[in-house]
Amino acid sequence: MAIAPQIACADALPDPIPDDWTADSVVTLGELSVTAIKYGDEVANKDISTTTIGKKDIERYRIFSFKDASTLVPNLYIPDYGSRMTSSIYMRGQGTRIDQPVVGMNIDNVPLLTKENYDLDLLDIERIEVLRGPQSALFGRNTMAGVINVTTLSPFSYHGTRAMLSYSSGNTYKIGLSTYHQPSERIGYSVAAQYSSTDGFFDNNYNGSDLDWEHQGEGRTKLQWRASDDLRIDNVLSFSVSRQGGYPYESAANGEISYNDTCFYRRANISDGITVEYKRPSYTVTSITAYQYLDDNMTLDQDFLPASYFTLTQKRREHTLTHDIVFKSPERSGKAYSWLAGFFGFYKRTLMDAPVTFKDDGIANLIEHYRNQANPDYPISWETRQFVLNSNFKTHNFGLALYHQSTYKVDNFILSAALRLDFEYNHLGYLSQCDTGYDTYVAATGALYRHDDVKINDPGGQTQTFMQLLPKVSATYHFDTPHPISVFASVAKGYKAGGYNTQMFSDVLQQRLMGYMGFGALYDVEDIISYKPETNWTIEAGVHSECFDGRIRTDITAFYIHTTNQQLTVFPDGNTTGRIMTNAGKSRSYGVEVAIKARPIDPLTVSVSYGFTDARFIKFDNGKENYSGKFIPYAPKNTIFASAIYTVPVNCSWLGNITFDAHARAIGDIYWNETNDEKQPLYCLPGASITLSGQHYSVELWGENLSDTDYRTFYFVSIGNAFFQRGKPLTIGATLRINI
Repeated sequence: MAIAPQIACADALPDPIPDDWTADSVVTLGELSVTAIKYGDEVANKDISTTTIGKKDIERYRIFSFKDASTLVPNLYIPDYGSRMTSSIYMRGQGTRIDQPVVGMNIDNVPLLTKENYDLDLLDIERIEVLRGPQSALFGRNTMAGVINVTTLSPFSYHGTRAMLSYSSGNTYKIGLSTYHQPSERIGYSVAAQYSSTDGFFDNNYNGSDLDWEHQGEGRTKLQWRASDDLRIDNVLSFSVSRQGGYPYESAANGEISYNDTCFYRRANISDGITVEYKRPSYTVTSITAYQYLDDNMTLDQDFLPASYFTLTQKRREHTLTHDIVFKSPERSGKAYSWLAGFFGFYKRTLMDAPVTFKDDGIANLIEHYRNQANPDYPISWETRQFVLNSNFKTHNFGLALYHQSTYKVDNFILSAALRLDFEYNHLGYLSQCDTGYDTYVAATGALYRHDDVKINDPGGQTQTFMQLLPKVSATYHFDTPHPISVFASVAKGYKAGGYNTQMFSDVLQQRLMGYMGFGALYDVEDIISYKPETNWTIEAGVHSECFDGRIRTDITAFYIHTTNQQLTVFPDGNTTGRIMTNAGKSRSYGVEVAIKARPIDPLTVSVSYGFTDARFIKFDNGKENYSGKFIPYAPKNTIFASAIYTVPVNCSWLGNITFDAHARAIGDIYWNETNDEKQPLYCLPGASITLSGQHYSVELWGENLSDTDYRTFYFVSIGNAFFQRGKPLTIGATLRINI
């Protein structure tokens, strides 16, 4: 075994214990985790593809939200664009820009049913577990591509006070303070708070203002009570507030970011979750009950031009209540049969106002121009140069589910079968309103011909119900070898709920308005208002192995996915700003995921994560063009993360280790549309850091995108104009952490 070099220093301390590089896969004692509740403690040895990011890597790569973990996990891509409400996730070629996610998320056992809540900054994350592949049998709706489980630090695993201060490019700073106490053997509590601010990296050429600025804060309290050896109760209460500026969308035509109307996003949310675990000799029951509240406001210049076409304000208030109760057999070694059964229910109520304000250029170019071109003898002129298309929505959404899993151990085989019955009810009530008018003139004389009022007051509603049976079967074989090796294979059905295209109502109302002038409505509300659930079948097989006394760990998975009614975000034809979710027939996706972590010598750790996905449409014909065989938009073909970490023990009173880290992230190709004529080629973002750490502190100097690579993270079309968002440029920073 190689000996790590040491730097001589006065008052030398004893040789430090090497970093426990396997800690990333260990569930911390005293912490309840929804993943461990449903899969057991040794998740990495189960019949699933999983990646666990532990506390050391979370701090090393400054992971405060799940978005920061993008590309560390094979085939997981979370693009950084728009605002915190965006939260798009792509996994194995699946994902959408709007509405329901394909990956579920739990924070301290609280399931987030609305992806607009996903992008939260959290202080003191203990670990992030990413389960890849359909998890619908145990976790239900919107987990057809996987589940992300985030667990924050427990007062049972750390006692004391922690402080963090970070500053980086873009005048970006983040401060955090937390304290963890255990006043008795059975009670622990913690309080944590953090605040961050940034001026951003992009300016609006129209007025020189900062665009991607943000101010956000988060607070969390955690109370854990071990009432007895058999009864454990955890309660986590958190809140966050975020204020963001507008969107750095550059014109594809000239590369400029220039628009004239105000853009911002504001969000406040509250979450409270209580987890109760009670053990009996013949079973364990766990109850997870949570309440969440969301209040947000997105206001934007919908045309993103230095002209006055449209603005949109979308205000939403949402209440969500969830309850999951899980019964399972006690975990006993040598037992051949184990079981798990549960009930899940949720209720979500949303109120949303989404007025679109038509302004002078929009009226002139999108209404008056086309109307007068069609009937030049009797031109029209709008009575005001601004009017509102108002849309109000009220949704009631609830669901119920029953699920069961049986597992048999026969010699070295582990056979498992699970089934979930999932029911969902979704009702949308809407009210579309407009009160405006226009004048018609006689072209020959210029005289007023008549005045017409346009008054629209259209209430309506629609209800959807979904019922799904979600099976999963799997087999795992553990080899009798000196080093742990296991292979697994599984077949599972995944499910993503259907929904409503609320973002199209302004376009529907616009076309209804034009119908007053003889054009006729282009959209039928009943035709575009809803979209169907998406389902898939996934076949996957993989191997988990360790060799050379655990110095090399390897996980390899291959998968094939067949998807029916894939939900796809498309841009309607013509001069519209809307986005519509449609069901794109059938698609297929296949690929491989490889994760290797090696420690050739004690001070050096090398990691490589690679994901490859080939995701294409099998059948998608919108009546105008056949996209069969085309790549699915927004889903990257390759995700790569590689790192080398070298630790030099110093062993003096004020300095313990110096750690050098070099890493690189690579993503691409990403196709931006169904025609595949726009794409982001594969790009690489190198990074590095140097960390000096002592017994109670660490100082890290770091950099990301050291090559200052120019790349794009998003593409969209508005009123016929294409836009991109640029990725973040070269970023340099420093982070100080203090543990007392």
